[in-house]
Amino acid sequence: MADPAGDPTFREIPADASLSNLIITHNYYDHFDADKDINIVLPIERVFDLKQAGDIRGINHRHFSFMGHIMHHHIDTLIKETAPQVATELKSDKVDIAILTPA
Repeated sequence: MADPAGDPTFREIPADASLSNLIITHNYYDHFDADKDINIVLPIERVFDLKQAGDIRGINHRHFSFMGHIMHHHIDTLIKETAPQVATELKSDKVDIAILTPA
């Protein structure tokens, strides 16, 4: 987080990623609790629970994560470039719904 205006890029997270490999790099809020349980900001285990319970049919092979701190000139990049890129990827994956979680 070298840029005080944030980061409009995204990260692709494989669905089979080890939770121990996921870290929060955002330094603009206290993420002490989320560091202990990543499901607070990326509820991946809860989604797998929904699938196991039969409440949903499947889970995409990848997930996307954006920085929560995006301001000023980066908002335009997010709206015109990175968010549409992720939308295109989700559409190509034939995703029916997306769960958005704030961090």
